[in-house]
Amino acid sequence: MTKVTFVEHNGTTHSLEAENGMTLMEVALKNAVPGVDADCGGACACATCHVYVDPEWMEKTGEVSETEEDMLDFAFDVRENSRLSCQIKISDELNGLVVKLPEKQF
Repeated sequence: MTKVTFVEHNGTTHSLEAENGMTLMEVALKNAVPGVDADCGGACACATCHVYVDPEWMEKTGEVSETEEDMLDFAFDVRENSRLSCQIKISDELNGLVVKLPEKQF
């Protein structure tokens, strides 16, 4: 199991164990992490699973696709380390991953 931590906008943390092959969004939904709405169910068709990846993990989370980049245009407070959690696949390499949640999702 891979350990990932979600940090809510208010600082509340959720340290969770995730199965390899799941997406980060699926982990959040399975564990009812507040702030990850995932309205499209992981189809990369909205921006309601927007997260901020800790900079030290950016390279390990993979490349941002053009579709993901387009969807991030609809997210709230997009930053250089913004990602859609539906596009990040859990693997052993991500053990210890930390992501922060924006103040709100659109």
